Amino acid sequence: MKFLHTMLRVKDLDRALDFYVGKLGLKEIRRKEVPQGKFTLVFLATAPGEPEIELTYNWDQKEEYSEGRNFGHLAFLVDDIYATCDNLQKSGVIINRPPRDGYMAFIRSPDGQSVELLQKGEALPPKAPWNEMQNTGAW
Repeated sequence: MKFLHTMLRVKDLDRALDFYVGKLGLKEIRRKEVPQGKFTLVFLATAPGEPEIELTYNWDQKEEYSEGRNFGHLAFLVDDIYATCDNLQKSGVIINRPPRDGYMAFIRSPDGQSVELLQKGEALPPKAPWNEMQNTGAW
């Protein structure tokens, strides 16, 4: 596995960037605007190639996020999303968002932190039973 990023939800993107870039000295590595989803993703790191912080700015968010809701997830790149999820499930981990698309899954830590698993490279072809599984709980 390779650690990718930690996602944090922010209410005010400019204020967040002032803190993380202006005050802490992180660098903006890349930015993705998603108009159809009404959100912006800004990836920050100490240097290119280092683990990142993903700031998620939801354009319609009016209120402060509640404690715990402001933290989104940890993300890890895996060599085989199906094998990884199969091994986790066999060890008692609930797959909250199965890898139906052959690319992304979500699980939770014992303390409730959300963990995203992403397929290295291109998505794998859809495969049973994963492509038929429904979401369980929240992530």
